[in-house]
Order: sequence, then structure tokens, then C-alpha cells
Amino acid sequence: MLGCKWVPARLTRVVKYDYDEAVVIKNEQLAKQKREISWIKAARKDFESFPIEAQLICRAALAVASDGGKSEIAKPLVGLGFGVFEIAHPYRGNAFRVVYAVQLADAIWVVHAFQKKSTHGIRTPQHEIELVKSRLKQVKEMLR
Repeated sequence: MLGCKWVPARLTRVVKYDYDEAVVIKNEQLAKQKREISWIKAARKDFESFPIEAQLICRAALAVASDGGKSEIAKPLVGLGFGVFEIAHPYRGNAFRVVYAVQLADAIWVVHAFQKKSTHGIRTPQHEIELVKSRLKQVKEMLR
């Protein structure tokens, strides 16, 4: 396993990842992201409880989204409308998920982060979907 230091997402990019390794580079050009990444406070708190290596992979996927792309570990979250994506990252036998929306104002909004504990396959649990819907509604109201 490689040693990784905590560094701001806008200055790092995962250039290669394996489920147990992350190769991280610093690059001043990465500071020029096209869209800001905004967080709901509860989502940020939950995200910070993830292992550092899982955080780095998820931050890299969010950086790709802020540049206008879609990471290969991000997928549309069905049933929540256009522009809502879920980053699904397996790490050391656990599944870490980050849900973000790209169609809210000029920023990428991270609305939920959680460790999936369900034993019912890869499907996102319904109570997590309901929480995402509620938080999306809160962000939309706040941005009006």
C-alpha cells in the first residue's frame, strides 16, 4: 500500500487506482477547476469518516465531474432526475458511496456520502434514496 498524505482535492488527481492503491500527483493546473464543488454539511461530515484512501478516489471522481466529465466509477442514480450521480467505490471489502448533483446552479453539489452496509446486492438502499431526495429538495430551495 502506498503512503498517502491528505491534500486538497483541487491540487491532486488520482492518475491510477487499484482497490488498495492510489497514485496521486500534484499539479498547479488542477487548481483551475471549471466548477466549484459544494457540500451539504452532513454529507461532508460523513465523507470525512471514510478511510483516507477511499476519500482520495472519491475526490478524484468529483474533480473529473467539476471538469465537466464523468468518472468511470460514477453512474447515474436512477429515479432522481437528470444530473444526479452516485460514485460507488469498493474498498477493502466495504462499499463507499457519494451522491452528487451537477444540474444545481453553477456548482457540483455533494448531497450525501455513506458506507453501504446492505447485503442485498449493489442496489442503493431505499432509505438512502429518500435521504438524497430530501437533501436535493433542500438545496434547490436554498438556491432560489
